Amino acid sequence: MEKYILVILCLFVITSHAQNKMESTTSFLDKTEFKIGYSGNIIWNNGLNFGAEYLWKEKVKIKERKRGQKRITHQFLFDGNLGITTNFATKTDTGVFTNYGLIWRRTNTKGKQISIALNPLGYYRSFLPETYEVKGDNVNKVFLPGRGYYAPSISIGLGKLRKGKKRSGSYFNLNLMLRTRYNATTLPSISLQYGYRFNFKKRKQ
Repeated sequence: MEKYILVILCLFVITSHAQNKMESTTSFLDKTEFKIGYSGNIIWNNGLNFGAEYLWKEKVKIKERKRGQKRITHQFLFDGNLGITTNFATKTDTGVFTNYGLIWRRTNTKGKQISIALNPLGYYRSFLPETYEVKGDNVNKVFLPGRGYYAPSISIGLGKLRKGKKRSGSYFNLNLMLRTRYNATTLPSISLQYGYRFNFKKRKQ
């Protein structure tokens, strides 16, 4: 199962890279935002999440009101993430994860945002504390003990847009990840994600 998941992830990355090659550097920076934030459940699992969002489609609706224009923006964005989590007290729930998918986001006139992210391509690799195994009459230390899981995820979140800024926005998400084939079943993992998005291209006000 792990081999098939890795092949799918590699194909996704290669396809995205090929698409980006077709775009100019300016266009890529215009459409891409990078993000960094906290990921965990505060109690026993904490870590960091890094990622990028690439604008795929955007639709803007403008309505005239007595108090001025009402501007509603709907976006679809390609989403990619890489994160690490651990239990700092016991170090028994350490893992690295990556996932890829699509985000739908709605932004109102005041810059307030709601979003839904669906990431069907996901992989989670757990790392266990010092582990030993018995082979015959020998006891050997296991190198990088742990295992991998197919781990799709879905997130629902709120955010705030900062127009014309390099730190272009903030977000707060509730995330559900499913680790499949966890002891012949599925292990749901709920986490909170809070952080900031950045655009490294200097934008006009």
